[in-house]
Amino acid sequence: MKKSLCLGLTVLLMMNMLSGCGKAEEPEKSEPEIIQQQPVPSPVTEEETTPELAAEPEGFPVIKERETVDGKRQSYLTGEWKDESVVTRRPIAVMIPNNSPAMPQYGISRASIIYEAPVEGRITRLMAVFEDFDDLDRIGPIRSSRDYFVYVAMGYEAIYCNWGLARPYVEELINRDTVQNISAAVEGIYKPANEAYDRVSRPGYATEFTGYLFIDGMLKAADRLGYDWEYDDAYVPPFTFAAEGAKAQDNYGDAEGATMVYPGGQGGNQGGYGAYNPYFEYHEDDGLYYRYQNGKKQIDEIDSSQLAVSNVVFQYCHGEVRDDHDYLAFGVHGEGRAIVFTGGKVIKGTWKRYDGDATPAKFYDENGDEIIFNQGKTWICNIWEEYSEYVSYE
Repeated sequence: MKKSLCLGLTVLLMMNMLSGCGKAEEPEKSEPEIIQQQPVPSPVTEEETTPELAAEPEGFPVIKERETVDGKRQSYLTGEWKDESVVTRRPIAVMIPNNSPAMPQYGISRASIIYEAPVEGRITRLMAVFEDFDDLDRIGPIRSSRDYFVYVAMGYEAIYCNWGLARPYVEELINRDTVQNISAAVEGIYKPANEAYDRVSRPGYATEFTGYLFIDGMLKAADRLGYDWEYDDAYVPPFTFAAEGAKAQDNYGDAEGATMVYPGGQGGNQGGYGAYNPYFEYHEDDGLYYRYQNGKKQIDEIDSSQLAVSNVVFQYCHGEVRDDHDYLAFGVHGEGRAIVFTGGKVIKGTWKRYDGDATPAKFYDENGDEIIFNQGKTWICNIWEEYSEYVSYE
C-alpha cells in the first residue's frame, strides 16, 4: 500500500461551524439518504506541518525489533506473541454501532484496538481493528463511515470495512486509490463488495442493526479487489509496548493513580459520551480496564464476555458541527492533548501525527518521551476538545 501525504485536518478546518441539536438515538439508516455531493477541500501539504517528533523512551525495557521465534512474533498492535502470519498481515478496521438499540455487538472482544468517536445525534460509534479474525464467522452489526474514522484506519494500514457513508464528507476520500475498503453496495461506493455482507435475523431489532461483515466473504472481496495483505515497508507501529516481563506502570511511579475512568464524565453532556455514560473500571489483579455502558457491563454476544483492555487512551481532538444533518468533523492529524491510562496510572501528555495519512498518531508524555503501553488491547476515546470539561477519572 503506497503512502499518501494527504492530511485530513484541512477538511474540518475549512468547514463552517454550525450548531446542531442532537438526539439520544441515531437518526441514520443503514443505507443513508442521498445528499448533494459537496467538494472536499485539498489537504494541507506536508511542508506546513513538520515539527520534530520525540524519540522512543530510553532506560526502560520495551519491545523494539520484532523477531520470529517458533513461528510466532510480537504483535505491532498489542505486543503479545501471536502467529507470525497474523502479526505480519494488515488488519481490518470495522465500523460498529455503539448505541443501545444495536447491543450486543458480535466478535468485538477479538479486536486489538477499539477507536471510539462521537457521531451525529451525540452518541459514539466504534471502529474495531482486528488482526485475529480467522476463527470468526462474522463481525457486527456494521454501520456507516465518517471521514475521521477512515483517516485513523489509514494510519494503521488497515483494510476499511463499512456499510454506508456520509456522502458529502466521505465519498471522495473512501474511493481514493490510497484507501483500500471493503464496502457494502450503497450509493457513493464505486467498488462495492456485496459478497462480504449479509443480514442476520435479530427479532425485535431495527433493520439497520442486522447487517454483518462475514469473514469468508471479506477475504474473497479482498482477493477480487487485489488488495495486498502485507504491511508497507515504511509501516509505523502505533504504540511502544513494555518488554516481556516488564510493567509499564513501573516507569511512571510518580504518576497519579485512577481506577475509574469516565470519557464523558458522570453526567449527561453534548460531547458524545453522555448519552450512554460509558466508563472503565481498572482491576489491579489482572491489569485490565473493564468497560461499562448504560450502567451495566458491555459484552460481546459471541460468548457474553465483558469487554476489557490493557490500555485506555483519551485523545483530545478539535471538533466542529458541519451542517444541519449534525455531521461532525474532528482533527485527527497534527497534535493535541492526550491521557493514557495503563496499569492503574494516569500519564498525561500529547499525541502527534504529522507524517501523512499512512502513519498513526503517536503518544508522548510531558517530558516528550514516547509513552510506554502495557501489552494487550487498547481502547482509544476521541475526546471532543470543546467538551473536555466533562472528562473525569478517580
